Amino acid sequence: MTKPIVKCNVANCSFWGEGNKCQAESILVEIDSHASQDYSMEAGEEPYGKAEHKDSAHDIKETCCHTFRPKE
Repeated sequence: MTKPIVKCNVANCSFWGEGNKCQAESILVEIDSHASQDYSMEAGEEPYGKAEHKDSAHDIKETCCHTFRPKE
């Protein structure tokens, strides 16, 4: 199975790659009302396992990316 190409324009993210391609192993997109949730992972955990729930967004403006990690 091929990985999807995820484009990201946030160049100060540690997963940002050449050509604006996200280099993260997994990506979590959440609705804005959960934007302040902390889904940091512990070693050995399933990526974003704590974030497994279903919500609905009516519009693109109601979503956010939790995968962002600022470059050091």
